[in-house]
Amino acid sequence: MNTTRRLYRDENTKMVGGVCAGLADYFGLDVTLVRIAAVLLGLFGHISVVALYLLLWVIMPVRAQSPQS
Repeated sequence: MNTTRRLYRDENTKMVGGVCAGLADYFGLDVTLVRIAAVLLGLFGHISVVALYLLLWVIMPVRAQSPQS
């Protein structure tokens, strides 16, 4: 079985831009864990999580939505 995974922003479960929700879906993790990791990296890490988040927000496409009935 050949399944390809694609990285998308998830507009259904987003809090801000859907980046953490999309990353959680891509890696098969709970979205809360990804959000906590992002906050901890922002507080204690040596990288700019805000700049990385904004960059991913711009370059990650939005997952196509199915029409709501």
